[in-house]
Amino acid sequence: METEKMKAKAGKLYDANFDQELLHERAVCADTTYELNQLRPSQTKERESILCRLLGKTKGQFTIISPFFCDYGYNIEIGENFFANTNCVILDGAKVSFGDNVFIAPNCGFYTAGHPLDKDLRNKGLEYAYPITVGNNVWIGANVSVLPGVTIGDNSVIGAGSVVNKDIPANVLAVGNPCKVIREIREKD
Repeated sequence: METEKMKAKAGKLYDANFDQELLHERAVCADTTYELNQLRPSQTKERESILCRLLGKTKGQFTIISPFFCDYGYNIEIGENFFANTNCVILDGAKVSFGDNVFIAPNCGFYTAGHPLDKDLRNKGLEYAYPITVGNNVWIGANVSVLPGVTIGDNSVIGAGSVVNKDIPANVLAVGNPCKVIREIREKD
């Protein structure tokens, strides 16, 4: 029998609001992020320990400034030299992968979850989750929202306030709502 968690992983509509397994996993994650967000910034070893327990995969050096929020944690993978500033929200119903040397400014959100347009399906608590992938050497400006299923290519910069609803190629500056490529990043930049 296919569980709601299996449906989510497969990108199908799944019951995120009433399924007991998923509700329990989100409650455990909420308690863990609460514990993280209550620590003093100077408690670096304790913070790192909680984040290593919470996240699906970490690599070497990373910094996540509180407050930080996520749904499950285990669907999040971060690369080497990862930095996320305050108020980072990752709704990780599907996998969210960050490459090496990713820098995220304050108040950014990465949202794998979406809901059906059909009100009857939506009112049943159904949603979908599509993975988000952020490449290496990416800088994401303040107040950026990255929506379900988006890939951001290596070496790209996303300008502050952008809503990224489509893939962004490598080596570009992109900005806006909706986010659009402005130009390629040049060597002299």
